[in-house]
Amino acid sequence: MKRIHLFEFEDLPWFPDWLRISVTRLIVVMHQLLGTTKELANLVNKAISYSSIPTIIDLCSGSGGAMLAVAENLKKEYHLKDLTLTLTDLYPNRELANQINQQGRSDIFYETNSIDAANVPSHLIGLRTMICCFHHMKPDMARKILKDTKERKQPICIFEISDNSLPTFLWWIALPLNIFMALLITPFVRPLTWKQIVFTYLIPIIPILFAWDGAVSNVRTYTLKDLDLLLEGLHSDEYRWEKGIITGKAKKLYLLGYPVVN
Repeated sequence: MKRIHLFEFEDLPWFPDWLRISVTRLIVVMHQLLGTTKELANLVNKAISYSSIPTIIDLCSGSGGAMLAVAENLKKEYHLKDLTLTLTDLYPNRELANQINQQGRSDIFYETNSIDAANVPSHLIGLRTMICCFHHMKPDMARKILKDTKERKQPICIFEISDNSLPTFLWWIALPLNIFMALLITPFVRPLTWKQIVFTYLIPIIPILFAWDGAVSNVRTYTLKDLDLLLEGLHSDEYRWEKGIITGKAKKLYLLGYPVVN
């Protein structure tokens, strides 16, 4: 595989929650700037048609990512009025979870228990989505996720905005650019807290973390050829896989899996 599994700070168990949230909020802004909502909505709309119920189980949700906006888009543009979205994470963003769950909406819920993407509880049924997080998984874990999804006959949509098509050294050269990007997009973060401001502009810890994790995300991302290796032995007449690249403001990679209904 071309992929290299270096560490990302947000994966570390001891990493402070407020810093993890601050970094993931920048990722939310990146989704907005790259216009991923419509691209994702199109993919999710296709994949959810293979689900027994109109439910999305979003894995590794962090600070909500793109799926909150995608769910709204699916309801308005694709008329999925009965769609429900459950956000989950190994390290749940409890602040966001409380904010969402206290609204008392029946269509959106943030699970406050820790959910392992490789061991999804049996009661969480529906389309599984992994948005900009599949690269966090080592090959054995990634394959376990794909195998479990197939065996449970659940559809899945994996989507990455990181790109591993360029020579690896270029991502290290781009580290200063990533720091500058964090400084530039921080004013668009919502909610914009005093910690986000102080540790971005006065003590620039967040931009450095964002730059490192961003560069590592690229070298960690599975290429199309890497996905072929992960999917070896998982092809069958009862379950199909579809992968590809979406070009636009940035190159995005996707993998869809869905059960075949005869």
